[in-house]
Amino acid sequence: MTCGVTWSCFGKWPGAIAAAILLGCSGAEVSATPLTPFRYEAQAQRHCPHDQVVWLDFSKGVYYGKGQKRYGQGPDGSFVCLSEARDSFYRRSLFGLR
Repeated sequence: MTCGVTWSCFGKWPGAIAAAILLGCSGAEVSATPLTPFRYEAQAQRHCPHDQVVWLDFSKGVYYGKGQKRYGQGPDGSFVCLSEARDSFYRRSLFGLR
């Protein structure tokens, strides 16, 4: 299987990017669950009635639960299902948990 990638386009990070591309070219298919982002919490809850809704901050790569301070805040985020966020390799934010 060939990927058609030249090494000259990696610039400063040849090791990290090369490792990522080699993993992608290995033949083992790994895919994340596609996210379905919603503007409103009620829309997300209708999409996943048996799952918890979280606020996903795309710029930080984390999600916030309903009791956390930053839940539903920020210009670069959306409401999504918890299972979709986890399956897409987003991590839980510990900010605001007590």
